[in-house]
Amino acid sequence: MKQYYKLLLAPMLLLASCAGNKDQFDASGMFEATEVIVSAQGNGKILQFDVQEGENLKAGAIVGYIDTTQLHWRKQQLQASSKAISVTKPNVGEQIAAIQQQITNTETEKRRIENLVHADAVPQKQLDDINEHLKVLKKQLDAQTSTVSKSAQGIEAQTKPVYAQIQEIDEQLQNSIITNPIDGTVLTKYAEQDEVTMTGKPLYRIADMDHMILRVYVTGDQLTQVKLGQDVKVYVDSTAKTYRELPGQVSWIASEAEFTPKSIQTKDERANLVYAVKVKVKNNGYLKIGMYGEIKFK
Repeated sequence: MKQYYKLLLAPMLLLASCAGNKDQFDASGMFEATEVIVSAQGNGKILQFDVQEGENLKAGAIVGYIDTTQLHWRKQQLQASSKAISVTKPNVGEQIAAIQQQITNTETEKRRIENLVHADAVPQKQLDDINEHLKVLKKQLDAQTSTVSKSAQGIEAQTKPVYAQIQEIDEQLQNSIITNPIDGTVLTKYAEQDEVTMTGKPLYRIADMDHMILRVYVTGDQLTQVKLGQDVKVYVDSTAKTYRELPGQVSWIASEAEFTPKSIQTKDERANLVYAVKVKVKNNGYLKIGMYGEIKFK
């Protein structure tokens, strides 16, 4: 008789256990990570590309470069053109030095004549004549200074477009160096060494796998239990019947509700609208992109 009751009780306990597990977690979702698709910023043959799928790379690491031979030749041509144009630029100081010297000599002569006029040794007309001559020289200086300055400005204006092209090439040379943008793990490699690439063509995809994001969905009545910076318990499958517990922290809460995603099971299955919540989780090496996870509010 006791054996009969045990057999009758077993299914009831199993049903009760399943019912308890159903509400064991407050929300569930899938893990995602910060992903970056690194694209080529230059055109040409990939001469070096040290990237392997599954490899961990540091931010700022140089992983390859694109052929820059044509860019170097173009830069040398522009630098030669700039130098040739600069040679023709007049030196304002040298161009007006002669007339400035004439003015200096004339002013010295004027002072000498002024002394003679005061001593009644020469007539006033001689002083008037030298004053007129000095005015003419100063006008000539102004005219020559203006002419030479405009000529220099015109030549300088011709060099500006050349300088701009050189700066553009310098930027292209810098962009030909393939630099890794973030700390992370290479997920997919799209290009190989010796291939010809072009600006915007994907080279590889990398993700920060050390800091994962679990995107879960909560119902409206659960929002009062959630706040930014809140510590939560995160659970992922360990075996068929056990879970691995990890610490997590709420980093973002959606400001607007959305319809329940088909792939997500919420605590209240009758709710049509839910709020997305992001939970930061330090990856212990077991978490993968697309893996399911659950949370419990502490």
